[in-house]
Formats: sequence, C-alpha cells, structure tokens
Amino acid sequence: MNEDKVFIEIKMSSGWYMTVSAIKSDKFEEEKEFVEIAKIRGDQKRSRFNINPKYVRTLGEALIKFADDNKL
Repeated sequence: MNEDKVFIEIKMSSGWYMTVSAIKSDKFEEEKEFVEIAKIRGDQKRSRFNINPKYVRTLGEALIKFADDNKL
C-alpha cells in the first residue's frame, strides 16, 4: 500500500465522520494489511468494516456506478 496516504476523513452531518484507513494487523502469525472503513463520532468508532486491499478499487467503482445510476 502507498504509505503516503493511509488515512482519509470525510465530514458528515451532526458531528459524524467517515474514515478510510490502511491498517496493518499482526493479530495472526503473518502481518496482514487491510482497509478499514469506520463511522466515528466523538472520537469513538461506532461501526467498522474491514476489506481486503485488492477489492478497494472494485468497491469504489461500484459506489460510483451506484451513485450515477441513482442520480445521487
């Protein structure tokens, strides 16, 4: 992963933020990388979704297509 940009924060309404960050976990025997999408309010992560880095582009393209198809 590109180490220069490993964190993006998107301001939402009512004090909520969505973050997208590259995370390395050594929870298992080998160090694994994943991308975490989290919803944050008051410096606490309220919900999280972890995705394998190889699917991030596919997710992004699917979100853009969804927005375009639904005129969002």
